[in-house]
Formats: sequence, C-alpha cells, structure tokens
Amino acid sequence: MSQLDGKPASSNDSARAEPPAARKPGAAALRQLLPLLWPYRGRIAIALIALLIGSATMLTVPLAFRDLIDQGFVAGAAVGWHFVALFCIALFWGVTTAARYYTVSWIGERVTADLRSAVYRRMLEQSPQYFESTRTGEVLSRLTGDTTLVQTVVGSSISMGLRSLLQFIGGLLMLAITNVKLFGITLLLLLIVVLPIVLIGRHLRKLSRESQDRVADSSALAGEILNAMPTVQAFTMERAEAERFDVSVESSFATAVKRSGVRSLMTAGIIGGVFGAIVFVLWLGAQSVSAGTMTAGELASFVLYAVFTAGGVGVLAEVWGDVLRAAGATERLMELLSAEPAIASPAQPATLPSKPQARLDLEAVSFRYPSRPTQLALDDVSLSIREGETVAVVGPSGAGKTTLFQLLLRFYDVGAGSLKFDGIDIRDLDPRELRSQIGLVSQEPVIFSANAIENIRYGRAGASNEEVYEAARAALADEFIARLPEGYRTFLGERGVRLSGGQRQRIAIARAILKNPPLLLLDEATSALDAESEVLVSAGLEAAMRGRTTLIIAHRLSTVQRADRIVVMEQGRIIETGTPAELLRSGGLYSRLASLQLVA
Repeated sequence: MSQLDGKPASSNDSARAEPPAARKPGAAALRQLLPLLWPYRGRIAIALIALLIGSATMLTVPLAFRDLIDQGFVAGAAVGWHFVALFCIALFWGVTTAARYYTVSWIGERVTADLRSAVYRRMLEQSPQYFESTRTGEVLSRLTGDTTLVQTVVGSSISMGLRSLLQFIGGLLMLAITNVKLFGITLLLLLIVVLPIVLIGRHLRKLSRESQDRVADSSALAGEILNAMPTVQAFTMERAEAERFDVSVESSFATAVKRSGVRSLMTAGIIGGVFGAIVFVLWLGAQSVSAGTMTAGELASFVLYAVFTAGGVGVLAEVWGDVLRAAGATERLMELLSAEPAIASPAQPATLPSKPQARLDLEAVSFRYPSRPTQLALDDVSLSIREGETVAVVGPSGAGKTTLFQLLLRFYDVGAGSLKFDGIDIRDLDPRELRSQIGLVSQEPVIFSANAIENIRYGRAGASNEEVYEAARAALADEFIARLPEGYRTFLGERGVRLSGGQRQRIAIARAILKNPPLLLLDEATSALDAESEVLVSAGLEAAMRGRTTLIIAHRLSTVQRADRIVVMEQGRIIETGTPAELLRSGGLYSRLASLQLVA
C-alpha cells in the first residue's frame, strides 16, 4: 500500500490501494470469504440439504397439478386425495424453507461478526504511519457499510440465488421431460436473452465499487468535522462545512442512482426477455393441445415449470446485483485485512530483564517520515540516558522532539543507527513488551467514553479499585473526582468533554502511575494549562516521575528546571546538552530561549 512504500499518498489513495493478491475479477472476490465460512461448514451442509430437499419438493408441485387435471376430474376419481397431497407438499416445503432460512441467516450474521472483528483487530495492529494516509472515517465505513453488504449476501442473497439456480435448472430439466420440442425452443430463446446481461453485469460491478467509495468519502468527511466541532463553530464555518458535505453526499447519490439505473435495466431485460420467451413457448404449447399432441395436464405442468424457471431467472438477476455489490465490499474489506503492519514483532524477539532499568542509548539515529521521505526528521542523533535520570528535551517546533518519542514507542523504526532499551535494540523486541515498559502523558490526553475509574484503569487492566484510588491520589486527581456527581463512577463524556484540561491531564497522569513503568514520557504535559492547573499537574507529575527514568518534552522552560539534564534540539539534531545552569551560562539556543521566557 502507498503508505508503506515511502511515497506520499492522498487520504483516499492508500485506503483504496489494490494489491494484486486482493483484486479478484467480479464475483470471484467472494472466494476470499471461504476461510471465514469454513469453520461453519457443518451448518452450511445443513442449509444445503434443506435447500436441496425444499427445491425437490417444489418441483413436485406441477406434477401434482398434472395428475389433478388429468386424473382428478375423471368421473369417480377421488379428487380430495389430490388436494390433500398438494397441501402436504406445501407444508413440507414450508418447513424445509424455514430451516434453510434460519440456518443461512445465522451463518451470515456469524461470518459478518467474525469479519468485523478480524478487520478491527488488523487495524489495531497498524502503526501510526498507516493512518498518515488512511482516514479513520474510511475504515469505519468499511467496518459498517461494507460488512452489512457482505452479511446481506452471505445471510440471504446466496441462499436465494442457489434456490433460484436449482429452481431454474430443475425447471429446465422438467421442461425437457415434459416436452422436448418446446424445451429446445425455450432454451434457445433464454440464451439469446441472457448473453447481453453478462456484459451489463461487468459494468454494474464497477459502479458498485465506485458507489461504496463515495459513501466512504462522505463518512470520512463527517467523522472529521464532527470531531472538530468547537473549531468549526468558533470560525463560523457551519454553513461551509454543510455545503461541503452536501457536495460529497450528492456525488454519492449520483453514483448510486447510476448504479441503480444500470441494475434496473439489467433486471428489466432479464425478466422481460425471459417471460416474453416463455409466453411465446406457451403459445406454441396451446397449439399442441389444440392439435391433440399434448394433454391439458401436461400443458399445465409445463406452464408451472416455465413460471418456476422464469421466476428463478428473475431472482437470479436481483441476487446477481447484490453479489456484485458484495464483491466490491469484499475487495475493500480484504484490502484492510491484508494490510501488513509496518511495525511487527521479530520471529524470535529478545527478552527484557525481569526488572527493566529503562536505560536508553541512541547511536547515530536518523529518520524520515514515510509521508515526507525527502525531509530528515532526525539527523545523526546520539544520546545516552541513565537509569532513573530525568532528561528534558527542548527546542523550537519541528526540531524532532516528538519524533524522538515516536521512535522510543516504536511507532516507527529508525532509518539509520540504533535505539537501545537496556542494551537491546528495540527492533529485536516485541513492540507490545517494549510499550508495556513505557508510560506516556501527552499534551492532549485521550479520555474514553467511560467513567473515571475505567479511564484510570486503562493504565493496567487488572488493577483493583483500591490501586486505582491510590494512583488517583498520587496524581492529585482524587480531589476533583470525589466532587463529581457519582464520584469514580461518573461518566466523563466523549473525549472527556465534562472535564477541564487540567483534570484530563491528571486522569492521564494517574493512568501512567497505575501502569508503573520504568520509563515515563511526558509530551508537553503542561503547556496548554493555566498557571493554577499547571501547579496541580506538576505536583502529580513529580509523583509519577519518582523512581523512574523520565523524558520530558516542554516548550515552557520553567517546567524543566528540575531536570538532571537538558537536551536542546534544532532541525533534527542535538545542538546542546547539559544541566540548566550550564546551558544558561553557555549563551546558546537554550540561553536565548530562557532569556525570552524565564526572565520575562
């Protein structure tokens, strides 16, 4: 995919990249669902058996009508038994149809759930660089809309299609048995009608894929804007954004209408052509009855078989449209499912010591972001950090400070050089094991749509309530949580909208304290706070930093005066390092920044 090959990509291109292995012609794309269907082969067999029995039962109905007409109305015949037989056939047919419908619906729902889970798990494995060029709204559209299309086909349309196919084939066979001459004419006319439909079907598949892409564009746009409502409203851009969404929706509508038009044309052609051919054949049959070469019962059964055959073709036309849409949806889902994580665990990962010390060594590290391959984000950076040391990283925006944290968390791999954790190159470690040793408090902490206790427990899922309370007290979060309407059980709202910035930060600090990692990363943890909140958050941070290696990114130099060492970065390089006092005396970049902030 484009986000993996180092080339810049648009937000749409990467999500729609089409690896050769993932692209299958037409409905053949549905074969990629076979691994998901295989675990339920027993239920599939039951559904097929019910389908075969039901179809065979249905095909006996015209024979029963033939006997009723030719024999039931003869003087002295027991007409009642013929109607009893017809009722029993219909009852048995209904039971087998119900069994098939329930079984197939269960399979469709189960496979859809499995597919959603598999795609979601694969997305959770992707590194941040994947989402540099893949919009989350696009992914969500595939997880919802596309999986619903797959569910419709697997849980309904395929079953209806197979039933109609058997109905069509069985009807043709019985037509041949009933009257070979009329059958031959019928088959020739059907071939003339169906062949042009195949060409229309190919065009319909392309339109189905395009329609789903347009819907995904609208979903991605809506998700982006709804997550930025304060900014949209602050700049009074509501009308402009509504108009932009209208354009996207109209594009989706136009494509959908075009697809529906082609599908309607295909359906009308099939049904009209097939029924026209059958009406013509029936006219010939009526001539045979008049000539005495067919009985009235044979013509009646031929009519019913012709109706079954035509009905089967009509349903197949409808189902084929669904299948083509589901084929496009399957392609899109399989593109996500086949996306390999850029950051993966080695085949035989190294193991950290039982008590990691969080000693860090960067040796001539250079790095370029995949979306900006011509620009060095880090340039030949070498740095050693001792166990328990507090190091602050300062410098202007774009200096490479956050990039350093991204590499430490192994969201990206270094382009050159090495980055070692306790003497082990982090590329030799399982990313999950590495990240389990790191706590992160960012400038804009993520607060989930849950209560306070669950948000803090996110730091360590198995923690007891008392451990959560203790972490909250250490982070100075207990005092405001206790004042919430339901205390720790208070729902904090989406993205923590019910909390202030300082309160969200203290929740994040409590989460890091609960995790209790040997390495703590603080990324601009106080830069967006007012003075009073900064004092409270800083006190919580001091508790979090106690007894562990800490790296601090800060623009406010007042927050890093207690650091053991300060590293000054500019344009991806380390240009100064030393204690705060040493750097103030050196007259370099840190001294100039300090004269602007600290003196003022």
